[in-house]
Amino acid sequence: MTKLVYMFDESKSGMKETLGGKGANLAEMTRIGLPVPEGFTISTQACNTYYDHDQQITGDLKEQVIDSLHKLEQKTGKKLGDPSDPLLVSVRSGAVFSMPGMMDTVLNLGMNEKTVEAVAELTQNPRFAYDSYRRFIQMFSDVVLKVDSYFFEQHLEETREKKGYAADPELTAEDWKEVITGYKKIVRDHTKRTFPEDPQEQLFLAIQAVFDSWNNQRAIIYRRLNNIPGHLGTAVNIQSMVFGNMGDDSGTGVAFTRNPSTGEAVLYGEYLINAQGEDVVAGIRTPQPIHTLKTEMPEVYQQFVETCNRLESHYGDMQDIEFTVERGKLFILQTRNGKRTAQAAIRIAVEMVKEGVIDRRQALLRVDPDQLNQLLHQRIDDSYELKPLAKGLPASPGAATGHVVFDSDDAELLSQSGKKVILVRPETTPDDIHGIVASEAIVTSRGGMTSHAAVVARGMGKACICGCESLKIDLKKKEFRVGETVVNYLDTVTIDGATGELMLGDIPMIPPELSPEFEMLLSWADKERSLGVRTNADTPEDAYKAREFGAEGIGLCRTEHMFMDAKRIPIVRDMILAGTVDERMAALEKLLPMQQGDFTQIFEAMNGHPVTVRLLDPPLHEFLPDKEELLVEVTKLQLTDPESPELKEKEQLLKKVRQLDEFNPMLGHRGCRLGMVYPEIYMMQAKAIFYAASSLIEKNIEVKPEVMIPLVGHVNELKAMRQVVVEAAELVAEESGKTVDYTVGTMIEIPRAALTADKIAIEADFFSFGTNDLTQTTFGFSRDDAETKFLQHYIEENTLPDNPFMVLDQEGVGKLVETGVQLGRQTKPSLKTGICGEHGGEKSSIEFCFKKGLDYVSCSPYRVPLARLAAAQATVRHKETLSS
Repeated sequence: MTKLVYMFDESKSGMKETLGGKGANLAEMTRIGLPVPEGFTISTQACNTYYDHDQQITGDLKEQVIDSLHKLEQKTGKKLGDPSDPLLVSVRSGAVFSMPGMMDTVLNLGMNEKTVEAVAELTQNPRFAYDSYRRFIQMFSDVVLKVDSYFFEQHLEETREKKGYAADPELTAEDWKEVITGYKKIVRDHTKRTFPEDPQEQLFLAIQAVFDSWNNQRAIIYRRLNNIPGHLGTAVNIQSMVFGNMGDDSGTGVAFTRNPSTGEAVLYGEYLINAQGEDVVAGIRTPQPIHTLKTEMPEVYQQFVETCNRLESHYGDMQDIEFTVERGKLFILQTRNGKRTAQAAIRIAVEMVKEGVIDRRQALLRVDPDQLNQLLHQRIDDSYELKPLAKGLPASPGAATGHVVFDSDDAELLSQSGKKVILVRPETTPDDIHGIVASEAIVTSRGGMTSHAAVVARGMGKACICGCESLKIDLKKKEFRVGETVVNYLDTVTIDGATGELMLGDIPMIPPELSPEFEMLLSWADKERSLGVRTNADTPEDAYKAREFGAEGIGLCRTEHMFMDAKRIPIVRDMILAGTVDERMAALEKLLPMQQGDFTQIFEAMNGHPVTVRLLDPPLHEFLPDKEELLVEVTKLQLTDPESPELKEKEQLLKKVRQLDEFNPMLGHRGCRLGMVYPEIYMMQAKAIFYAASSLIEKNIEVKPEVMIPLVGHVNELKAMRQVVVEAAELVAEESGKTVDYTVGTMIEIPRAALTADKIAIEADFFSFGTNDLTQTTFGFSRDDAETKFLQHYIEENTLPDNPFMVLDQEGVGKLVETGVQLGRQTKPSLKTGICGEHGGEKSSIEFCFKKGLDYVSCSPYRVPLARLAAAQATVRHKETLSS
């Protein structure tokens, strides 16, 4: 029989794949002697078996669960369902990768009409017993029986109002009995069955519900967002209950060993006196900061601090810890590596190196490159005089402006239509995950720094304010009030997650700055990595920004962007509309000094670092007016002013637009095909490059131009276009007396180019893989059409694992890249290779480039730090693989 269930004290280290993260940590904490309530874990394999058997619990699993339950009863001296001394347990999910707030939990399982009386007698606290029972009914009904928790909350609120109570602790045992009667009626009304009394039936129904929750909608969305494989399954942890709601010497809390927002090395968390597990994270009551526990329970606080230090030292990382105090005794319910902001991740990694807890290579692996985007975005302008409307808890840093929405479905819908929204709710639940994803920021009127909204927002790098109690939210009216001020649906607000302040209107923002810790981490990355990092930049401003972020050159300078300037468009159109070569040359002569100025500024910005200039790539019709709009204008003039000179001009323009119109412009007359037909265009651009370089050489400024010919599919195209560049260089050298050291290469974006790279390399000094177009031509996808029509469906249905325009398709497109590199270097071993598509700023694609021996990646300026870190991580992992 395959082992599917493990007691906490019989597990070994390194069983995370089997026990899930939570189960493995419970076993590890038990092994090192921490005060963990006894229990057992049902493995992830059992979850997969459950799905293999049409979502049925097998006989083997039932037998092993009952056997483990008996062992737990022996360890605790209590028995599930015993009317005199009952065992009560919690049932929690526990995936291999942490999925906070995404899965379901049941507490106090084992309670029924008989055991509740026993608990009341044993504790001499009937109020506690019946409070625990009603919590169990509500959780079990919500998670297992699928009765919405709203109905129970509504009934409880009505009971409080009827009796004149302000909060739950005021209800007596008799009051809770009334509530329980009402709860059971709700269950009957909604499920057409009575609430289950048999504890074993409760247990297996709860286990089944946890398995089912692995594939609920919010878990699927969370896995997709965090690239967690769906085949892993979830473990189930069955743990004997300890109670934080047994009086003022009891409590429950959540704490991080360091501040998860800033990374500061101070204990950070919250707790509630006389409360049970889920109360802190559910946001129903506003908890107290953890440091006040020192006053409330000094001995417990000291023990907790020591336990936190021990756990952080043991795991070598910041820990997220759940704890309960039962009548003055501390219990640790869970520990896991804590979710943190990018700012905190960097500070923690750097400081742990300084403290000797981890080494530099470990520190580099501790920071997710994707998180760095959080640090490279705007914040509120310090010089702006803020007038906060309300203030809550600064749950996740960052600033955001958006339209107020009160519903997650609205947030998702409006976001898809291009609106930036801020989700405002009393509190969020796991069912709000799609709304949180769609929003710029989240604001809640209830809950603390470890509430669902706070934890999920921090993990996603979104700004968040929690516990903003001055907001009086009316979900039906879609408005909130702060005093006399009313903020309606779709009104604009700005929030600062670092201060917890909410302001009306759109507030000015300023660009980010790199912290000293960030700079240090990236300096470690640069020492470690062997893969170069360049930037895609078309303006001096982008070039300077990229250099500031550590770019080692420009891997793609798109010259067509320089032609889009309003002052240049008329000249560009003259070039396109020219009827003769002389007319075209006249227009090009006007463009040449403009292009020379562009290149001069970019070369200066890069200060001796290589600059790859791609000659004109897009089809010429992109520089002309829209055909349909032009047709409307011509028709109007024909009807209103048929003799006007303007009509003749527009008719001529329309005729040229129609001539240049293409059925499939992406595969039409663009790239090197333009240069083949109109070599004078490429000649002008090449001369502008060399004039710019020569002028800077005269000033003793080093310049390294790399001229890139786009869309080459056959070696003869590159051979012809290379000759144009060589002629331009010779002409400029003869005029200026300055010889420019340059190279000529091509962008590999056509599959044929990759497959014949050995021939193309004869004429190329470098290959730059344009993975955006290479993905389009390999898949046969038009990106715009694919992303708007069917690609999302493919991803949701697992037809494709990722959007191939965002994450490099290593099996197909990657195979072409690998083939191109190998064939190219067979011909020319010193051939320089890199990629310059969006994939150059994506971590898994960067690792692929490292493994396949490319020389560099190129990405947008704001993704340069991410690429530097990802390149270093690839190097470290490769060294670890070799050493093992």
